[in-house]
Order: sequence, then structure tokens, then C-alpha cells
Amino acid sequence: MSGTMQRIIPAGTQPLYDNYHFAPAIRVGDRIWLSGQVGINAEFVAGKDMEEQARFAFEGIKATLAAAGASFADVVELMSFHTDLRGEIDDFVKVKDQYFPSDYPCWSAVGVTQLAAPEYKVEIRVVAIVGSGSAKS
Repeated sequence: MSGTMQRIIPAGTQPLYDNYHFAPAIRVGDRIWLSGQVGINAEFVAGKDMEEQARFAFEGIKATLAAAGASFADVVELMSFHTDLRGEIDDFVKVKDQYFPSDYPCWSAVGVTQLAAPEYKVEIRVVAIVGSGSAKS
């Protein structure tokens, strides 16, 4: 990978980068690392329950992957952090399976005591390799 430059994805998220000192995603060659996505909508309002928050987070992941030239089919690793892992995992899996109906990535689910804001129930991060998926989703 010598000579390969890293690129911030998506480039239009400068306020996040400036205010909170992190990139939503970094692409180096064909590899993409996404920062954790929480269950908020475009107006930064958290979803009312696990299903809605998971959907918001996966939609954020979908948009970031697309900006980097990838899709869910290219995701090789998924890590989710849950404030109520035992109580809400079934609701999370129901939504996750809509985005990954087959060819599942590796997945680790971790129970945590808190996320960045008290109303957040889940945070999801992924690693993708562009072009590695068998189909584009």
C-alpha cells in the first residue's frame, strides 16, 4: 500500500471533523473504516426505540459507504455497541437482517453502560473492502 493516500469520507462533513475531531470514515486503497454511527436522523434526533435507532444508524452507514464507493455487500466486519444488549438484541437483529439478508459479515455485539448521549441505544461501526462483495446492495 505504499503510495496510497488516505481520504476522508464523506468530504462534506467538515463540521464533525472540526468540532469533534474525527472523520466519519477513512478510505485507504480499497479499505474503508467507518466511525460509529448512532441512531439519529438527519436533524440529529434520536429514534424512539431500538428498531428506529438501528434503522437510522444503518441508513447513515449506507450513505457513508456509498460516498466511499462501496455498499453493504462490501462490509467484512460489523461491531455494535448496545446499552441494553439482552433486552433489545432481537429488535436490532430484525433491522440488521434487512441490510444484510445473506453473506453476513463478521459481527461483534458489545454491551456498554452508556454512549455519547443518554438517549442513544446503539452505535454501529463497520469495516469494508471495496469490490469484495458478491452483489451490490
